[in-house]
Amino acid sequence: MTPEPDLAFETAAQLRGLARVAGVDEVGRGPLCGPVTAAAVVLDPARIPQGLNDSKKLTATRRERLAAEILACADCSIAHASVEEIDRLNILQAAHLAMCRAVAGLRLRPDHVLIDGNRIPRDLGLSAEAVVKGDARALSIAAASIIAKVARDAIMVDLAQQHPGYGWEKNAGYPTPDHLAALLNLGVTPHHRRSFAPVHKMLYQDKSITS
Repeated sequence: MTPEPDLAFETAAQLRGLARVAGVDEVGRGPLCGPVTAAAVVLDPARIPQGLNDSKKLTATRRERLAAEILACADCSIAHASVEEIDRLNILQAAHLAMCRAVAGLRLRPDHVLIDGNRIPRDLGLSAEAVVKGDARALSIAAASIIAKVARDAIMVDLAQQHPGYGWEKNAGYPTPDHLAALLNLGVTPHHRRSFAPVHKMLYQDKSITS
């Protein structure tokens, strides 16, 4: 049975005198369109919603319910890096930019930051540690993964209404067969990431995006 996330990382930091610990995660590195979104969350140990876990392990309904609970009882911040920033910086640096913005948006500056993944954004400027698969290991990162996922999904639903036919309300911009087919049939929108191979090939090489 896979262990569920707990407060071990947060507690270890607090034992080192780092009282206010934020969990940070991002969503949206893989899609062909839309922003990359990050969230930072500082949980109240006395009011932690039940059932926090990696957002990918939860249903959409459960994520939305938990996101509302987290926002009601924790210090949360959501931030984005735009398509233009993704194309200019590359997706990793844009994701790190969104993470830094999310941390900066917290009501109170954290003493320590737990970052999901294996890299710490170089411009963070705070005590931090990277936690591989952190969204399944640390409760504050799990909370951040839920907040970020729900926020980005809502953006993609809104964009889907402006640009029907790509299925963004279901695929969130990921390169699913229906999205790739729509890209061929309907063309590239202003929200597509031109630095990503399928979009770049279509714009600049005049080849089938499925070749």
